[in-house]
Amino acid sequence: MNEKTKLLIIWSTGDKGVAKYTAFMYALNSKRMGWWEEVKLIIWGPSGKILVEDLELQKMVKDLMEEGVILQACKGCSDKYDISNKLSELNIDVKYVGEDLTTMLKGNNWAVITY
Repeated sequence: MNEKTKLLIIWSTGDKGVAKYTAFMYALNSKRMGWWEEVKLIIWGPSGKILVEDLELQKMVKDLMEEGVILQACKGCSDKYDISNKLSELNIDVKYVGEDLTTMLKGNNWAVITY
C-alpha cells in the first residue's frame, strides 16, 4: 500500500466561509506544519467568481502562495465566468485541469478533498 504524500483541494463553492474556514485554513496549515509534501488548490467554478470580487479572499490566496501552496484555476470554468484574465492577474495558473485532475485522482499518492 502506497502512503499518500500529496494533497489536492478542489474549491468549487461560492461560499466565502467555506473558503476562509475550511479550504484555505487547511491548505495553509498543511503547508506550514508539513502534513503533506505538496499541497495544490484548484479553483473551480463559482469559487473563482467570488475570489475575483473579494479582496479579503485575494489576500488569503496570496498568503497561500507565499507559503508554497500551488494554485490553479480551471480555464474552462473561468472562461464561462469571464474571469480568466482576472485570475491570471492574481498570479494563479489558469489552465484546463481535467486531464491533470484525472491523473491525480487515479494516482496512488494524492489525497483529495472537495469544498
